[in-house]
Amino acid sequence: MISKINVPIDYGDAEINVEVPEERTTIIRPFYKEGVRDSVKEINKSINNPISSKPLSEIQKNGDKVSISICDVTRAQPRIPMLESILLNLPDINIEDISILIATGTHRACTDQEIIDMVGLDISKKYRIVNHVARDKSSLYFIGKTSTNINVYLNKLWVDADLKITTGFVEPHFFAGFSGGPKMVAPGLAGMETIMDLHNFERISDPNSTWGITDINPIHSDIREIAKMCLPDFSVDVTLNEKKEITRVFSGALFEEHKIACLSAKEDAMKPVESPFDVVLTSNSGFPLDQNLYQAVKGMSAAARIVKDKGTIICASECRDGFPNHGPFSSLLKSKESPEELLLMIQDENFSEADQWQVQIQAQIQEKAQILLKNSYIKDSEVIKSHIVPISDINSAIRESLDKHGHNSSLCILPQGPQVIPYLI
Repeated sequence: MISKINVPIDYGDAEINVEVPEERTTIIRPFYKEGVRDSVKEINKSINNPISSKPLSEIQKNGDKVSISICDVTRAQPRIPMLESILLNLPDINIEDISILIATGTHRACTDQEIIDMVGLDISKKYRIVNHVARDKSSLYFIGKTSTNINVYLNKLWVDADLKITTGFVEPHFFAGFSGGPKMVAPGLAGMETIMDLHNFERISDPNSTWGITDINPIHSDIREIAKMCLPDFSVDVTLNEKKEITRVFSGALFEEHKIACLSAKEDAMKPVESPFDVVLTSNSGFPLDQNLYQAVKGMSAAARIVKDKGTIICASECRDGFPNHGPFSSLLKSKESPEELLLMIQDENFSEADQWQVQIQAQIQEKAQILLKNSYIKDSEVIKSHIVPISDINSAIRESLDKHGHNSSLCILPQGPQVIPYLI
């Protein structure tokens, strides 16, 4: 008799339960810390005991124009307590002198209702909240070139601010190393030309452009250099647990606090694995990260680190926002007959298109493994055009995939998707 176990995996706002053979299955979960009891109190404590900086209340002064960078709707940032704590420490600043900038990068603008959900009704009514628009050149300044010859365009409200504050949350990132910190300047508040250079074929294909690497990561190095060109005066980053609760707070000078935050996130979220698996089942961490196929590439990328060559990745991502159905990601994916042809297209030095980096990463994964997708909103015919195999039942897909790889085939499950990043040792 084969012993079976039930494993819940994140999916949208709920879970999907899968039944798998116990003796052939490895489950990898992040190590979660307890959430802090009082978020505002804990953030305020950190802000007043910062790393390599004076407290924010001592930096701010009457008459300052303030810009605060926050994550967009695709990120599970606890914006309300972070903003409440920061605003408490700006006693001499007039409300009309504060701009809250949504660091969208190339993502769509957040809707009015999303903004209310993100920052709360009170803050949304009182403060100026602006979606960054990377394609709107009139909203950008050119501030110079990096040492790697990237033309740097940044949001005018950010550049013109007397007091610049970034807020973010830190977790491993699939090509920038870690999120938060300097990413809240670029690509978050950068112009399209700058973002395209940061995400070009050469940088994305570099083996060091991956989860958990910063110092020798060409993308992260360029991001840091851009942030130095228009340096934040104060930064606040947090780490989260599986309930999206704050576990630790890091405040102060951008690079110093972010370095410590990255070390903490790596300890919680990166797990060593001795050998690769035939089949890897991953979620995409549930909502909001699994709201479209574009974001689901992150879950696929986490699984790809531990899948065997010619193995199978099964990704469960609700995709309530479709591909999404705005931006060129969908049309790019469908523009060629195979992942190999997509890579050849993107590699061409004359080719340049937004979202090409996500297409490139998906295609690179597909050179190694087959991808199966469980979703609830994208039609099977559209999934197929994206070079992915659609599935309706995960349990059946697991059984068939294990059978395909033989009676000794192995299965790994990442129930929280890219909240834990496995790596081979």
